[in-house]
Amino acid sequence: QVQLVESGGGSVQAGGSLRLSCVASGYSFCMGWFRRAPGKEREGVAIISKTSKMYYHDSVKGRFTISQDIAKNTLYLQLNSLKPEDTAMYYCAAGRVGNLGNCVWSQSNYNYWGQGTQVTVSS
Repeated sequence: QVQLVESGGGSVQAGGSLRLSCVASGYSFCMGWFRRAPGKEREGVAIISKTSKMYYHDSVKGRFTISQDIAKNTLYLQLNSLKPEDTAMYYCAAGRVGNLGNCVWSQSNYNYWGQGTQVTVSS
Protein backbone atom coordinates (compact mmCIF):
# COMPACT_ATOMS: atom_id res chain seq x y z
CA GLN A 1 0.00 0.00 0.00
CA VAL A 2 1.41 3.37 -1.05
CA GLN A 3 0.27 6.50 0.73
CA LEU A 4 0.49 9.84 -1.03
CA VAL A 5 0.24 13.22 0.67
CA GLU A 6 -0.02 16.38 -1.40
CA SER A 7 0.71 19.92 -0.28
CA GLY A 8 1.36 23.35 -1.73
CA GLY A 9 -2.03 24.31 -3.07
CA GLY A 10 -3.53 27.72 -2.46
CA SER A 11 -5.21 30.76 -3.93
CA VAL A 12 -3.35 32.96 -6.39
CA GLN A 13 -4.12 35.56 -9.00
CA ALA A 14 -3.87 34.84 -12.69
CA GLY A 15 -0.25 34.86 -13.79
CA GLY A 16 0.96 33.62 -10.42
CA SER A 17 2.85 30.49 -9.48
CA LEU A 18 2.57 27.59 -7.08
CA ARG A 19 4.64 24.52 -6.35
CA LEU A 20 2.85 21.33 -5.41
CA SER A 21 4.59 18.51 -3.57
CA CYS A 22 3.60 14.90 -3.08
CA VAL A 23 5.37 12.75 -0.52
CA ALA A 24 4.97 9.02 -1.12
CA SER A 25 5.46 6.17 1.33
CA GLY A 26 6.70 4.15 -1.64
CA TYR A 27 7.56 5.06 -5.21
CA SER A 28 6.06 3.57 -8.35
CA PHE A 29 7.54 3.54 -11.84
CA CYS A 30 4.87 5.95 -13.05
CA MET A 31 3.92 9.00 -11.00
CA GLY A 32 1.53 11.69 -12.04
CA TRP A 33 -0.53 14.74 -11.31
CA PHE A 34 -4.20 14.80 -12.19
CA ARG A 35 -6.85 17.43 -11.52
CA ARG A 36 -10.60 17.74 -11.24
CA ALA A 37 -12.16 21.10 -11.97
CA PRO A 38 -15.64 21.92 -10.68
CA GLY A 39 -18.26 20.13 -12.78
CA LYS A 40 -15.66 18.29 -14.85
CA GLU A 41 -14.10 14.87 -14.90
CA ARG A 42 -10.66 14.27 -13.52
CA GLU A 43 -7.95 14.68 -16.15
CA GLY A 44 -4.24 14.06 -16.42
CA VAL A 45 -1.95 17.06 -16.09
CA ALA A 46 1.57 15.65 -16.11
CA ILE A 47 3.16 12.25 -15.63
CA ILE A 48 6.74 11.12 -15.17
CA SER A 49 8.47 7.78 -15.23
CA LYS A 50 11.19 6.64 -12.88
CA THR A 51 13.57 7.17 -15.81
CA SER A 52 12.33 10.79 -15.96
CA LYS A 53 10.38 10.57 -19.18
CA MET A 54 7.73 13.27 -18.90
CA TYR A 55 4.36 13.83 -20.52
CA TYR A 56 2.15 16.91 -20.31
CA HIS A 57 -1.43 17.73 -21.14
CA ASP A 58 -1.50 20.18 -24.03
CA SER A 59 -3.19 22.83 -21.89
CA VAL A 60 -0.24 23.06 -19.48
CA LYS A 61 2.74 22.61 -21.78
CA GLY A 62 5.24 25.41 -21.30
CA ARG A 63 3.63 26.49 -18.01
CA PHE A 64 3.82 23.47 -15.70
CA THR A 65 6.87 21.36 -14.90
CA ILE A 66 6.81 17.94 -13.28
CA SER A 67 9.89 16.73 -11.42
CA GLN A 68 10.85 14.19 -8.81
CA ASP A 69 13.36 13.45 -6.10
CA ILE A 70 13.30 9.69 -5.91
CA ALA A 71 15.70 9.58 -2.96
CA LYS A 72 13.10 11.58 -1.02
CA ASN A 73 10.09 9.75 -2.52
CA THR A 74 8.76 13.15 -3.52
CA LEU A 75 7.00 14.32 -6.65
CA TYR A 76 6.66 17.99 -7.59
CA LEU A 77 4.60 20.10 -9.93
CA GLN A 78 5.67 23.67 -10.62
CA LEU A 79 2.74 25.71 -11.85
CA ASN A 80 3.59 28.99 -13.59
CA SER A 81 1.50 31.51 -15.52
CA LEU A 82 -1.60 30.20 -13.84
CA LYS A 83 -4.97 30.81 -15.44
CA PRO A 84 -8.46 30.75 -13.89
CA GLU A 85 -9.15 27.57 -15.86
CA ASP A 86 -6.39 25.85 -13.87
CA THR A 87 -8.62 26.04 -10.80
CA ALA A 88 -9.10 22.47 -9.60
CA MET A 89 -8.31 19.90 -6.98
CA TYR A 90 -4.91 18.47 -7.86
CA TYR A 91 -4.18 14.83 -7.10
CA CYS A 92 -0.95 12.90 -6.98
CA ALA A 93 -1.07 9.31 -8.25
CA ALA A 94 1.25 6.32 -8.42
CA GLY A 95 0.89 3.53 -10.91
CA ARG A 96 2.21 1.05 -13.41
CA VAL A 97 3.21 1.15 -17.05
CA GLY A 98 0.86 0.45 -19.92
CA ASN A 99 0.99 -2.47 -22.34
CA LEU A 100 3.87 -0.95 -24.31
CA GLY A 101 6.02 -0.44 -21.23
CA ASN A 102 5.63 3.29 -20.91
CA CYS A 103 3.63 5.46 -18.53
CA VAL A 104 0.17 6.27 -19.80
CA TRP A 105 -2.64 8.71 -19.08
CA SER A 106 -5.22 6.06 -18.33
CA GLN A 107 -6.28 6.53 -14.74
CA SER A 108 -6.97 2.82 -14.39
CA ASN A 109 -3.19 2.32 -14.45
CA TYR A 110 -2.82 4.35 -11.27
CA ASN A 111 -3.43 2.26 -8.17
CA TYR A 112 -2.80 4.85 -5.51
CA TRP A 113 -4.13 8.35 -5.10
CA GLY A 114 -3.64 11.17 -2.64
CA GLN A 115 -6.41 13.22 -1.06
CA GLY A 116 -5.72 16.23 -3.22
CA THR A 117 -4.68 19.84 -2.79
CA GLN A 118 -6.84 22.73 -3.97
CA VAL A 119 -5.55 25.29 -6.45
CA THR A 120 -7.70 28.37 -6.99
CA VAL A 121 -6.77 31.00 -9.57
CA SER A 122 -8.64 34.29 -9.64
CA SER A 123 -8.77 36.65 -12.58
